[in-house]
Amino acid sequence: MPLYDAHNHLQDDRFAGAQATLLAEAASAGVARMVVNGCGEADWPDVARLARAYPAVLPSYGVHPWYHTEQSPRWLETLEHLLHADPHAAVGEIGLDRWKEDLPYAGQEEVFLAQWNLAARLNRPASIHCLKAWGRLQELLRAHPGPDRGFVLHSYGGPAEMIRSFTDLGAYFSFPGYYLHPRKERQRDTFRLVPRDRLLAETDAPDQGLPDERNTHPLRDPAGHPINHPANLAAVYAGLARLRQEAPERMAEALAENFQRVFG
Repeated sequence: MPLYDAHNHLQDDRFAGAQATLLAEAASAGVARMVVNGCGEADWPDVARLARAYPAVLPSYGVHPWYHTEQSPRWLETLEHLLHADPHAAVGEIGLDRWKEDLPYAGQEEVFLAQWNLAARLNRPASIHCLKAWGRLQELLRAHPGPDRGFVLHSYGGPAEMIRSFTDLGAYFSFPGYYLHPRKERQRDTFRLVPRDRLLAETDAPDQGLPDERNTHPLRDPAGHPINHPANLAAVYAGLARLRQEAPERMAEALAENFQRVFG
């Protein structure tokens, strides 16, 4: 069955211009569609070019919290223009981050809410990054209604106890292959509890690599560092199916329905 990657960064410079090859290899592995997330004004044009060139790419434009201080004064205007230019485009990667050292939190909420409110107004799905700010994120989402079609909690790492309340707000929970590492037992236990109709899967390529024994498509960047290949999505699906004790075919069917419901 076709596979759907809810979150990656195919535009990343670490792929060294090999995107056409990577897409062909991903297609051979069964990947039918992938959401390619921009991180700010600097890479939005690259995301747009990939979407124009390859039908498998669904573009998503956002200001990542790591780069929220690096945008021009007209970044929000540019973002809205991109969304109007492509009625299928999503909003993301956006979010809150209290984990990264030396990253100022001041201003993150304002940048996040500007994008969240835009997603709600245009009814576009949003992909949310959150680290060590789950309670505050939930407060903001309760106070500011989101897009009717829902939103994605990318690589959800929050408490299992918050699944129900996030679900009530419209959340989908995206599982990365990185959580198949033995040390990620808590995250795996959390994903056993996510409602079946709110599950998604992602590679987050080139980041969040799988354990070596599950890495079906080893890849290195120009500096020789290991990076994640988008074709590893099939291994992510297989790992999630085993985790949930479901037949791989049933899992693929559910994830396809969920992806199409939120992303169209």
